[in-house]
Amino acid sequence: MRILRPAEGRGPLYRLYSSRLRRQIHPGSVPHHVAMVIDGNRRWARQLGYDSVAHGYRAGAAKIMEFLAWCDELGIKVVTLYLLSNDNLRKRDSAELADLIDIIADLAGDLAASGDWRVHHAGRPDGLPETLARALREAQERTRTHTGLHVNLAVGYGGRHEIVDAVRRIIVKHDESGGTLEQLAENLTPEAIGEHLYTGGQPDPDLVIRTSGEQRLSDFLVWQSAHSEFYFVEALGPDLREVDFLRAIRDYAKRDRRFGG
Repeated sequence: MRILRPAEGRGPLYRLYSSRLRRQIHPGSVPHHVAMVIDGNRRWARQLGYDSVAHGYRAGAAKIMEFLAWCDELGIKVVTLYLLSNDNLRKRDSAELADLIDIIADLAGDLAASGDWRVHHAGRPDGLPETLARALREAQERTRTHTGLHVNLAVGYGGRHEIVDAVRRIIVKHDESGGTLEQLAENLTPEAIGEHLYTGGQPDPDLVIRTSGEQRLSDFLVWQSAHSEFYFVEALGPDLREVDFLRAIRDYAKRDRRFGG
């Protein structure tokens, strides 16, 4: 696991370095699925002296649009974004949470209007404010037939809850079919649980990136990230640059992935 401190500058030398990084990344080595935790939005707002952390959340949302464009341009097929956890819903200040909910709803609408990207809500809709739940439903429905970059929005999400929900779905389906307890135990396999996750039918993430220097999962894709590679960037979310992203992809391409070892 590496933490990189981003270098300063976005002039000619920055563009030259960015081009060099792109040349070092072979198309065949690009991850299929990238998961992303854009962390540090609140710290960013406080460091810049804003009176409301909502400024940080808005800057983080703008960075997400940039990040997805970078992924799309590089040929990544699936991106999962950690936007709002179950813990956030319980613990955040009500005014701060209200701002965040509005920003995520706007982001979902912007994503649905962005070319051929397909939006999928990964999380529990119950417990979300109706305005946000509706925005996520509409974005998902509006983009259902799109064939471009697949964007999972982890909202009202918790990895442990996801596993519990998957097992519950398996039990309900088994009960409806009239199966026995013994048959249920026999059929409860990792593959069966994987099929009933919020991301069922999708490949697990090859690479998980987190900004702000924090080195933890925070209950994000607990099941799916069992064999993922991890990359930590010290830059706060809104300060993430394309070269930071390209370094992460280059680093991933150089790793010798040893599943289970």
